[in-house]
Amino acid sequence: MSKIRKLSVVIPVFNEEKSLKILHETIKSVLDKISAKKGKNYEIIFIDDGSSDRSFSVLKNIHSNNKESVRLIKLRKNFGKGAALSCGFKHAKGDCVITIDSDLQDSPEEMPRFIEKLDQGFDVVSGWKVARKDPLPKKIFSYFFNIFASFAMGFKLHDVNCGIKAYKSEVLSEVEIYGDLYRFIPLLAYRKGFKVCEIPVKHYARKYGRSKYGWKRLFGGSLDLLTVFFITHYKNKPLHFFGILGIILFLLGFSTALFITLLKITTGTIQGHIPLLLFSILSIIVGVQLISLGLLGELYSSNSKKKEYLVEFTTYK
Repeated sequence: MSKIRKLSVVIPVFNEEKSLKILHETIKSVLDKISAKKGKNYEIIFIDDGSSDRSFSVLKNIHSNNKESVRLIKLRKNFGKGAALSCGFKHAKGDCVITIDSDLQDSPEEMPRFIEKLDQGFDVVSGWKVARKDPLPKKIFSYFFNIFASFAMGFKLHDVNCGIKAYKSEVLSEVEIYGDLYRFIPLLAYRKGFKVCEIPVKHYARKYGRSKYGWKRLFGGSLDLLTVFFITHYKNKPLHFFGILGIILFLLGFSTALFITLLKITTGTIQGHIPLLLFSILSIIVGVQLISLGLLGELYSSNSKKKEYLVEFTTYK
């Protein structure tokens, strides 16, 4: 079991100028203690995601006073938290990557507990805000969202959206993310065979600025969940998804058409059953199209397959 040697703390930033100095001082204090006690080197990576306030100016000042440990990246515009995290992951040099939001709602004091879990053999450690300090509508939506996410992925997580998480570097190199799929990395990692656990963390009310999470983003997360469900269950076998739907519709349409035909033979008329006839024709057409779509997906998948397994241990050198 390899121990963590170097830590990378990745922090996406968007309009959080008042929080950044406090956040950096707290993180540095925690990491200095870890470094002194366990000999782990560290780097802190701030990614300014196109902030329109003084966030970048504050970050430049932090960097100028801490050039040995602080890395600073500025994106050309606001691409979103997922893009900022992906950028940070790409530049991280540590064999452990910890993510934390810049709004001070998650405490850096929790980080040693995450590192201990990684040192115990886990590959991903996800935070769980047991007592959330968020508005009631957001709590309710998040509660049901977490239930559906756990059910869809076959692994129980109480808090998919918690901002503080820790990953071994190999997880981030194997799990493909884009858009806002970053929140599902623990679930995606679990589906690939990595060891995932969850630990409760304290959550604090926002002190500065305002939340970036609106209803649009919350409902967008539901669509992201459908995306994750599809790519994890059917990415390499799209015919199993589209084909099953297509066959069901085709058989339904064919059975209905057969009924209409028998009705015509026995009664000599299909008067009053025209809508049923149209339904049967439409079902057959859509069914054939879905089956064809599944076959095309299979052709594409077979020509672009990547390695479908990860080796945990081998005696081969």
